[in-house]
Amino acid sequence: MGFFLETLLGGLMTGMLYSLVALGFVLIFKASGVFNFAQGAMVLFAALAMARFAEWIPLKLGIDNKIIANVLAFIAAGVVMFIVAWLIENLVLRHLVNQEGATLLMATLGIAYFLDGLGQTIFGSDSYKIDIGMPKEPAIVLESLFQGGVMINKEDVIAAVIAAGLVALLTLFFQKTKTGRALRAVADDHQAAQSIGIPLSRIWVIVWCVAGVVALVAGMIWGSKLGVQFSLATVALRALPVVILGGLTSVPGAIIGGLIIGVGEKLSEVYLGPFVGGGIEIWFAYVLALVFLLFRPQGLFGEKIIDRV
Repeated sequence: MGFFLETLLGGLMTGMLYSLVALGFVLIFKASGVFNFAQGAMVLFAALAMARFAEWIPLKLGIDNKIIANVLAFIAAGVVMFIVAWLIENLVLRHLVNQEGATLLMATLGIAYFLDGLGQTIFGSDSYKIDIGMPKEPAIVLESLFQGGVMINKEDVIAAVIAAGLVALLTLFFQKTKTGRALRAVADDHQAAQSIGIPLSRIWVIVWCVAGVVALVAGMIWGSKLGVQFSLATVALRALPVVILGGLTSVPGAIIGGLIIGVGEKLSEVYLGPFVGGGIEIWFAYVLALVFLLFRPQGLFGEKIIDRV
C-alpha cells in the first residue's frame, strides 16, 4: 500500500505540472479560438530568460543574495514575456482575425520556430540550469502508517504547490475581477462581448500576457527539474493529451486532465510496464487521448459544438 501511495503521489505532482503547461493552451483558445502550438516555445523562451537573467544580474549588479537575484530575474523574465506576448498578438494574430483555423495554426507554428531561433540568438544555445533553491533530496513520510514510510520528492511537492497556487490565483482572477469577467464573456461569444463595449484586442493582449506568465512559471519549474535545454519545448507535447482529455475550453478540465494523465502514466508504468515491455509511460497519454477523440472529442469538460443548418 505504501508503494502504491508513493506512485500515486508522484503521478499527482507530475500531473499538476502538466496542467500548468496545458493552462496556456486553454487560456488562449478560450479567448481567441487559436490553438497555440507556440506554447512549448514560450515555455522554453521563458526558461532561457529566467536562467540567463539569474546569471547576469549578480554579475552586473553585484548582488550576492541568491533569493534577491532570483526574484529580480523572475521579474525581468516576466517583463520579457509580457513584451513577447504583446508583440505576438499585435504583429501577427491581430491581422489574422476571422481567418481559417489552418491559417492560425500555421501562424503559431511559425511563431514557435521564430521563438526557438530568437532564444538561441539572445540567450545562447548551451544548456543552463535554474537554481531557485528547491531541495533535490527525497523525504520519507507516514512512517507510522506504512512499513518503511512513503518516499516523496521535496522538489516535486514544492513545484506542485506553486502550480496549484497559480491555478488558484487564475481562478480568482477569472471569477472576481472585472477583466476576468470580460475574458469569460469574450470566451462565450466574441460578437456579443464586442456589442456591449468589451474591446477584443485589449482582451486578447491580456490573455497572451497571462499565458506568457504561465509559460514563465512552467519554464522555471521544469527548468529547475530538468535543466534548460532546447528539448524543454517538447514538454508542451506532453500537455496536448491533457488538453484533449480535459477539453479545449475548460480551465478546470486542464487541471483534472493533468492529474489523470500524471497518475495514469505512473501507475501504468509500474503495474502494466512489466507485461508490455516497459516504456508505457511515454505513449500512455497519447493512447488515452486517441480514445477520447474517438468517443468524446470535446473532452471531459469541453463544450459540445453543434452546427445547425
